[in-house]
Amino acid sequence: MWSHELDFWGGDLLGVTSKLGYLQALGVDVLYLNPIHLAYTNHKYDALDYLKISPEFGTEADMTRLIDESHAKGMKVVLDGVFNHMGRNSQKFKDAQADPNSPYRDWFFFGDPYPGGARGWFQATNLPELKLENPAVRDYIYARPDSVVQTWLRNGIDGWRLDVAPDIGPKYLAELTAAAHSAKPGSLVVGEIPNFPKEWFPAVDAVMNFTLRDVILNTVTGLIAPPTAATMIDRTVRESGIEPMLKSWLLLDNHDNDRLTHVLPKMFQQRLAQLLQFTLPGAPNLYYGGELGMTGGEDPANRSPMRWDLVRDDNPSLQWTRKLIQLRKDHRALRVGNFRLVTSGKLLAFERYTDRVQDTVVVLVNPGKTAVTERVLIANSKLMNGSSLVDLLNAKAKPLRVLASMVTVTIAAGGLGVVAPDVRPAGGYSVFKRVQ
Repeated sequence: MWSHELDFWGGDLLGVTSKLGYLQALGVDVLYLNPIHLAYTNHKYDALDYLKISPEFGTEADMTRLIDESHAKGMKVVLDGVFNHMGRNSQKFKDAQADPNSPYRDWFFFGDPYPGGARGWFQATNLPELKLENPAVRDYIYARPDSVVQTWLRNGIDGWRLDVAPDIGPKYLAELTAAAHSAKPGSLVVGEIPNFPKEWFPAVDAVMNFTLRDVILNTVTGLIAPPTAATMIDRTVRESGIEPMLKSWLLLDNHDNDRLTHVLPKMFQQRLAQLLQFTLPGAPNLYYGGELGMTGGEDPANRSPMRWDLVRDDNPSLQWTRKLIQLRKDHRALRVGNFRLVTSGKLLAFERYTDRVQDTVVVLVNPGKTAVTERVLIANSKLMNGSSLVDLLNAKAKPLRVLASMVTVTIAAGGLGVVAPDVRPAGGYSVFKRVQ
C-alpha cells in the first residue's frame, strides 16, 4: 500500500449533486463514479462491503438524491464494480483467513505460494482475489436478486463499469451482464478491457476502448503513420462490430493514467486527439477536469481535486470541449453512424455515415510537420457529383467540391478538417433532389 492511498482531499456525493447543473450545461449524458462502496483507502478498490457507501462520501439518502437528480436532468449514473478482488480488511476475508472452517474460506485462494498466504491481484496483499469459481461468490456478486450488481441496479443506477474485467473472464462476465440486464433492462455493462476488444462481446456490452486510445495518442505524436493508424482503426471497428464500438467508452485519460495535458504537452496534439475522441465510433469518456485542461502526471497528481477556478468562458480548453460536444450532438452520424475510411496516402481520414447522405461527416487529420494537399476518395455513393462539402468547425473555410467521388483537400501541419455535404438548394436547385 502506498501512503497516498490514505490521503483524503474531500469531495462527496452531495458535492457532485450540487454540480449537476454544470455537467448538464456541458452536455454530459452519463455520470460515471469511481468506487463509492465502503473501503479502507481513498480509491476504494479494496472493498470492505459493496452494499455500503463509505461514510466520507455520504449516505444512502445522498446517493438516492444524486441518482434522482441526475435522472431528472437527463443523465444516467454508472458505478464502478470491483468484483475480481476485495480488501484484506473486509470481514469476509478476515473471517476466512482466521478460521479454516469459516463459510467464507472457499471465497478466496489460500496457500503458501502466495505473498501473505492468499492470492492477491497482481500479488498485492491488500487486494485478495475472489474465487468466482465458487457459486456462493457468484450469488453474492451478481447471480441472486439480492446480489450486489442487481441490488444497485434496482436501487436506481443505470449500469456498471467493471474493474480489471479480463481477470473476471468471458464466462463470468457474460453471466454478470445477463444478470444486470435481467435486473434492469437497458442497463449498460462496460468492461475495463485493454485487450483487443473483438472477442469480449457480447460478454460485456462495451469496453473502455484502450486500443483506440493508444492508436490516437501514438498517431498524434508521430509514432504511428496516419495511413497505418487508419488501417488499425478500421480493423478494430470491423472485427469488433460497429454496435459494440458505439457503446464503448473512448477515453484519453483517467484515474489510472497521466492526464492528457501531461502526455501531450503540445496544444495542437491535444486538439487532434480530442477531435478523434469525439468523431471516432464510441462514447467520449471525459475525465473530470479534462474539459478544463487540468494537468497531472503519475498518481496521485492525476487524481488531484477538481479545478473549479478554471471554469471560465475564456478558458480555451473549455471552449474547444464545448465545441466538440456540440459537434457530436448536432451530427447524428457521430453518435450512431457507421465508419468507413477515406482513401488517403498521407492523412488519417475517415467518414461517419448513415443511410441518409445529409448525416455524413468526413474527418481529416494531419499530425505531421508539413502541410498535406492531396486528392482523396470518399466512397459514399450518395455523395452527388458537383456537390459541396462545408467545414463544420470553420464557417469561413472555402467549401470543397466533389467530382466523381474525389475531393482535393489541404490540411495544415498539425491541422484538421471536419466537413459535411451541403444539401441546401442553391438558387432553388439541389443536386440531391432525389437522393436522401
